[in-house]
Amino acid sequence: MSAAEREPEPAGGSRGTACGPGDLGIGVPRSCSVEELRTLFLFEKLDENQLNWLCEHGTVEAFEPGQVYAEGDAAQWFYVLLEGTVVLSRRVGADDVEVARTSQVGVYSGAFQAYLGDRVQQIYRNSLSVTVPSRFFVVSAELFSTLMHEWFPMAVHLLEGLFFGTQIQQQIVGGRERLLALGALSAGLTHELNNPAGAALRAASALREGVVGARADLNAIAAHGERAPSLETLVSVLDRATEAAAQGKASALGLGPLAISDREDAMADWLDDRGVEDGWQLAPTFVQAGLEADDLERITGGMDGVLPAVLSWLARTLETEGLTAEIEEATHRVSALVGAAKQYSQLDRASQQEVDVHELLDSTVTMLAGKIPPDVRVVKDYGADLPKVPAYPAELNQVWTNLIDNAVAAMADGGTLTISTSLDRDQLVVEFQDTGPGVPDEIKGRIFEPFFTTKPVGKGTGLGLDISWRIVVSRHHGDLSVESVPGDTRFRVRLPVRWNDQSGSTS
Repeated sequence: MSAAEREPEPAGGSRGTACGPGDLGIGVPRSCSVEELRTLFLFEKLDENQLNWLCEHGTVEAFEPGQVYAEGDAAQWFYVLLEGTVVLSRRVGADDVEVARTSQVGVYSGAFQAYLGDRVQQIYRNSLSVTVPSRFFVVSAELFSTLMHEWFPMAVHLLEGLFFGTQIQQQIVGGRERLLALGALSAGLTHELNNPAGAALRAASALREGVVGARADLNAIAAHGERAPSLETLVSVLDRATEAAAQGKASALGLGPLAISDREDAMADWLDDRGVEDGWQLAPTFVQAGLEADDLERITGGMDGVLPAVLSWLARTLETEGLTAEIEEATHRVSALVGAAKQYSQLDRASQQEVDVHELLDSTVTMLAGKIPPDVRVVKDYGADLPKVPAYPAELNQVWTNLIDNAVAAMADGGTLTISTSLDRDQLVVEFQDTGPGVPDEIKGRIFEPFFTTKPVGKGTGLGLDISWRIVVSRHHGDLSVESVPGDTRFRVRLPVRWNDQSGSTS
């Protein structure tokens, strides 16, 4: 469905409004007048025989205020307004939202796509009501299809080509857009995975060297024979060092580079005084572990002869523990990224389910981290105790991706993206607010149209917001809207907390 079909404008001049389709029945029959049909812009070019055929095969029906047809019903009738006021509405969640109201004689609605036959689902895609007693010229969908094919064969071919060609283009370009998004996300995920993986690799390499060095230090300690401390003593030294290191780290929090450098110099001097070769290399290890010279003096007292070997072994052992912690942290980061990718793709989950929107948002932000510049700050302002909502999670993640990507692109010079959630009665609201230059008023009404984009050629397909609109409105019975002024643009997604039809829409 095009953006024009979502929010039709009242017709005027020589054009009518395709007010949208569905059927609850026929009104009270009235006589048909060829002269009246001739005054309608829809039929003004028909000849006398064609107008007579319409009057013979169609009817004039009168409707009291109320609904004419309902969205989702089989499209059986084509309506042309002769007199009265019509209201077009779309179902959003459990509500019917008015999208057009007009008294323009000649506007048409109903089964206006009947000429496409069973190649498209023939249902009313909107609801039509009248607010005052109204009259319509009514013709069945079957007869409307017949007259279109017999009277306007070339026009039908052109319309069919336009309709199905546009559908094919949307599918192809939409697929291309998804591939581009997947490529960007893959690049971002690869970048994010490379950092912890590289850290783990470097730590593992240093750990191997540390283990080899510690083994050599133990051999050097054992070479002292009877003067060598027992294994029990070495373990006690390590335990005391670890305990002192934990206390030292707590007290050293917030130390600046100059203070750390002073501690390392003092440690190196202390090691040199006790005959430790290359003490300057061991000093940073002890300082990073949170130890000072006084701590080592207390821990290693009474080991004068074997002290250099013991201190070297102790430094390598403490470094090994630090490297092990680095590897653990890096692998946890990798695991978290893989979990985020799994949550984002939803490959192992049912297509429709009850979901925690915050989990979906978090996984999307994680996946897009590589695409968000450092001068763009992301702020999460999540509401507390929000209910789960029925959704197609992989599709909602695509919506979040499109909206975040657009917001980041709008803030080329940096800014703040605020993602907030809240509950508004029976709807969960997700809002994406950016501090970019805003959406100009002259294009605000077109941004949800397919193929409309303000990005440079090759940078955007113009389907991101159209796809997002379809996912939110058609698939989730929700609403997607925008409010924008310079410095404050807000895309607001509304999702119903529950669906009347738990199977969802497939339109």
